[in-house]
This record gives sequence, C-alpha cells and structure tokens, in this order.
Amino acid sequence: MNKDKYVFAQLTSFLDRNHFNYLVRKYGGNRYVKHFTCWNQLLTLMFGQLSNRESLRDLIVALGAHRGKCYFLGMGKGVTRSNLAKANENRDSRIFEDFAYHMIDEASQKRKTDIFNLKGNVYAFDSTTIDLCLSVFEWAKFRKTKGGVKVHTMYDIETQVPAFVHITPASVHDMNAMDMIPYEPGSFYIFDRGYNDFKRLYRINMMGSFFVIRSKGNLKYRAVKWKRRLPRNVLSDAEIGLTGFYPLKHYPERLRLIRYWDEEQGREFMFLTNAIGLSALLVAELYKNRWQIELFFKWLKQHLRIKKFWGTSENAVKIQIYVAIITYCLVAVIQHDMHLERSTYEILQILSISLTDKTSLGDLFDKTNFNKVKEQIDNGELLLFNW
Repeated sequence: MNKDKYVFAQLTSFLDRNHFNYLVRKYGGNRYVKHFTCWNQLLTLMFGQLSNRESLRDLIVALGAHRGKCYFLGMGKGVTRSNLAKANENRDSRIFEDFAYHMIDEASQKRKTDIFNLKGNVYAFDSTTIDLCLSVFEWAKFRKTKGGVKVHTMYDIETQVPAFVHITPASVHDMNAMDMIPYEPGSFYIFDRGYNDFKRLYRINMMGSFFVIRSKGNLKYRAVKWKRRLPRNVLSDAEIGLTGFYPLKHYPERLRLIRYWDEEQGREFMFLTNAIGLSALLVAELYKNRWQIELFFKWLKQHLRIKKFWGTSENAVKIQIYVAIITYCLVAVIQHDMHLERSTYEILQILSISLTDKTSLGDLFDKTNFNKVKEQIDNGELLLFNW
C-alpha cells in the first residue's frame, strides 16, 4: 500500500503557510468563518488551475468526484459552489496579492542568475488584455460594447519569473502603468514602442536605472556623435539630442539611437537607450529577449485558468489572477528545488493528470520511468489487459 501523500498535498507543502496565515490575520480574511478558510480557498483555486477546470461548476464537479480526498488535499470538508463563490466575492484580494509577491520573491531568489553579465537585473515590461463580457463584468468597461482587464507585468528575463504585476481595467493606457513600476537603481528595463513617453523615461534615467525601448519611426532628433567600425548588422550607433518643444523639455539629456538589421525577421529596428556603455549588439540582444514576456503571457493564458473567470466581481477576478501567479511561481520553485530537467510545460501536463495520485514527486518526474514506458509502447509490450 502506498503511504505517500497525494501529489497535490506534496506540492502545497512547498508553500509558506505561516506567512499566508500572517496575511490572513492582517486583512481579517477568516473573520466569522467556520469551515471554509482562506487557506482552503487558496488550495481549491490552485487545484482548479492545475487540473485545467474551465468553470466554477466544473471545479466543484471534479472535487465532488474526490469528496473523500478533499480533507487530505488540504481543502477542508466544506467545499461547495456557494462557499467558493462567496469567498471569491467577499474576501480581500490583497491576501492573495501579497502572497503572490511573497512567492515571486522566493522564486526569484532561488532562480537568480546572471546571463548578461550586467550589474543590475534585466526586466521586460508589457501588458496583456483579457477580454470580458461587458453585460456580466460591468465594472471593466473598455469600449461601448466590450469589457476587459489588463495585466501589466514586469518580467525578470534572467530568472523567468514575473517581478511585478498590476491589474487595471483595459481602458487604462499602458504608459500610465509605468508610474507604478518599483524601479531599482542600476537595473535595465526593456519596453516596446507603446511606452515612448519621454517624461517617464527621463524619470527612469534620473533614478540611476537604464532602459531600452523600440523607437517610433517619426522620432525627431539631431545626431551629435557617431560610432565607427560597427559590428555586423548594426547599421548606425549615434548619440542624439531630441528636437521639438515637448520631447526636449521632457528629456533634455542625450540619448543613444541604434539602428539594427535583424536577419531572422528581415527588417530594421531602431532602439533608444540611455545605456551609453553597452555594446550595440548587447542592446539588440536585450530587446530580443523582451519576447520572453510575450511567451509568458501566452503560457499563462493557455495553461493556467485566467481566460475564463470563476467570478464576476473585480475582487474575484483579481483573486483568480493572483492565484495563477502563485501557481506559476510554485512550479518554478519546485523545478529549482528538485533540479528537474523537464520544461515547465511538461511539469504542468504531468501534474494535471496526477494530482490525486499517491506517488512521490521524485518518481513522478523521473525521466527514466517515463522513457521506460515509452520504450514499452514503441515495442508493443504495453497492453491494455494483462492476460
């Protein structure tokens, strides 16, 4: 008889429950609660994320099939649709937001690397829009007949973990979210051309931080100094001063403009940066790695449940997004602590069909066992029935 804990219980053992309980006390999350606590709510939502449940009803039906296991999975005995819906509606989303940042800090510290050999961290900042039905999510009005929320994210390229998340209605412009970024002196921030706001970029410069941003084609400037002996695919590398009343007023210092030819895409890119000491090729490489945040958004929408929400209030939507971030960071922590050679996608696929199994995580992710099964299938040795 297998005496190991359920796979899901082994996963949640990596969570810092003491810190979560501190946050619950801080925001009064368990006030007047008898059975279904905030911890039960967190684990129930994480179970839904990892098992790819499409809706609240879908999640409750799945848990009903494992009713006898819910207590041992950490969800308590009072998991009902009404309990979960009320909890998502009424409990303070800051509990889950603060715990998401706690998990982000833990994952970042463990996965810290120095890929680019720079003294500061390297972040990509962008947003993704999640469409919502305006007749149901009235608070998220975007256009006349459309609703939505934006998830503004600062993504640590080297650790491959989000470092900052800010959720707003989709009507909030991307540039306004730049004011919420917790800038670090000496770090590098990579933006797409939708963030060309020279007043905000100059604020980054004054903080002692660096930025790399794709320039718009109608940029008005005067070249002050050119570099010669350019490396391959670097068309020009010059120090410039902005012209025009407002650009010059908002950014009075010199900038660096790099024109780079990307052979893979067959097109030219123009980059603006205040990092004078970096090589032009490294600036281009930094911007190229900005696409990791696009892959993160794609992965998050495809493999964690945030495109279909399990509640209609703003509070419920925020809780679900923050639980998705917690789940992502948990997988990142497990991947590091267990020295797993599998991709994050593979880990999630394995977990989605194994949450209620009693198998140790080491055996579950052992590639040797996986390869043995694959060899048996290829040799025709694995049969549906053993005669």
